[in-house]
Amino acid sequence: MKISRTRLAFAAVLLAGAALPVLAQDRPESLLPPGFDQPSTPAPAPQATRAPATPATVQPTGPSAPSEAPLGNETAADDSQATVAPVDLSKYELPESAKRSLDRIGFSAAANPAFPTKAFGRSDGRYLQTLMRRLDAPVASRWLSIVLRRALQSPIDTPANINGADFAAERAWLLLRMGESIAARGVVQDVDTENYTPLLFRVGMQVALANGDPGGMCSIADPASKELPDRGWAMAKAMCAGLGGEPSKAADLLREGRRGSDAGSIDNLLAEKVVGAAGRGAVTIEWQGITQLTAWRWGLATATGVAVPDALYRTVGPQVRYWQALAPTLASRDRAQAAELAASQGVFSSAGLVELYGEIEQEEDAGSALVAVARDLRTAYTAAVPDRIKALQTLWNEPESQRLRYARLVMTARAAAGIVPDRALSADADQLVASMLSAGLDTAALGWRDVVARGSDGWAMLALADPAGGRVAAGDFESYRGSAEAQKAQLVFAGLAGLGKLNRSDVRQMAATVKVDVSGSNGWTRAIDAAARRGDAGTVALLAAVGMQSRGWGPVAPEALLHSVAALRRVGMANYARMIAVEAVTRI
Repeated sequence: MKISRTRLAFAAVLLAGAALPVLAQDRPESLLPPGFDQPSTPAPAPQATRAPATPATVQPTGPSAPSEAPLGNETAADDSQATVAPVDLSKYELPESAKRSLDRIGFSAAANPAFPTKAFGRSDGRYLQTLMRRLDAPVASRWLSIVLRRALQSPIDTPANINGADFAAERAWLLLRMGESIAARGVVQDVDTENYTPLLFRVGMQVALANGDPGGMCSIADPASKELPDRGWAMAKAMCAGLGGEPSKAADLLREGRRGSDAGSIDNLLAEKVVGAAGRGAVTIEWQGITQLTAWRWGLATATGVAVPDALYRTVGPQVRYWQALAPTLASRDRAQAAELAASQGVFSSAGLVELYGEIEQEEDAGSALVAVARDLRTAYTAAVPDRIKALQTLWNEPESQRLRYARLVMTARAAAGIVPDRALSADADQLVASMLSAGLDTAALGWRDVVARGSDGWAMLALADPAGGRVAAGDFESYRGSAEAQKAQLVFAGLAGLGKLNRSDVRQMAATVKVDVSGSNGWTRAIDAAARRGDAGTVALLAAVGMQSRGWGPVAPEALLHSVAALRRVGMANYARMIAVEAVTRI
């Protein structure tokens, strides 16, 4: 069957197994996945009752850390005797009204309307868990990644047959693999510590590290170390003691945590440096001989201002660059290229990039290459039109990689939108339209409808972006197909068909012409179509990501785009569906 010619074959196999509960292994294990340390291997997400069987960044030791002294208040009766008054701990517990339920977990972000609480409908929790765990993130589409982030972070009902804390862990772990470290933190923090499971403890550590925030482990370090006797938690307790102003306790816990390992290893030294940042003296970190970046190394280095060598970023997946872009402790200049990469994936916004380069222009040496970019960006916003166009062309054409060139389209979207449509600019119209639509500025882009040439990429993008839903004549599409590359023509057809912009009577003939199988089906197509009929927006977003899970648009099947766009439109996300279809034209 033709639909299975790309990643849809994998999707069908995945879904065939996804319907079955996974019952092997009843004990969570350590959580640094092969996919994090070895980018060539897909990174499995943690399971609901266990995590991938790979060692943690800091290996467990035998003995556990010393237990804390009993809680109590000491009051002096006189100079020679002290009495201990018992503490009624119930007075310090949260009232029932303040406790958060595991039945609904997530948060709403400003300017990002939440998904419906029943976004996953009646989907079985084990089925969703399997989809999340096997999803090889990041996915091809910037706009689909934004949709999936919204679905995963929103306050949604916990599905049947999975613990709410474990489902939160699954969501957070997928968000981390997408590069969405801040959204992942919001999800795990919406669970009360007393409800954490072993899986959520492990993901909680990864979330803190991805945010470069070892202090984020402090609220869970003690209970986690009782559940999971890994040395990583012993070291976390030491760091938290140091951050809490208890240097003696921190020193004892460091010695305990280092037991059985090389005290001079970089993992131990980074933990000691976190303690030292709280006033315990300087620790020097040397990267010589280190051939692999891990979450532990990246998170603690970032927290303490230790620069990670660029070469080590090549040993991990692209999501770590996105964590770097979001890390508030890093200087603007150190985040710039990472932020552009993150913008191409939807992790960083167009407005955020403009603001970042504004900071660079103010802070950096006038002769630096980053300041030159910032000045071109300012020119693109403020100069006379000929100079603005020249600056935009410089920004768009400067990067060598396709991903960074797309990021520049995102960065300049509002500058492009500020240029009044003019037939004299027809040679630049396609790129101006692409830039505006990369940030969803469809109203401004549609003003160029009379400027773009019939059959051009600009025409195709505007035909896909038009929210009015006007039909596209077969002759107009044929004009485009005659000048476009075969794969691009397939994707434009798939987008138009999925958006309902083609006459039904024309679809089959046009499909045969461009060689897109619109009638075939497999497990994935049946699943996403059924989820759309039920109105399960969250399930549709997740399944769309399953169908488009590749690092670029090249391997994405037109059939995957067609079904994804049609399903998103059916569940009320037509705006996102249109932008995903446009993105396919822009990035192929």
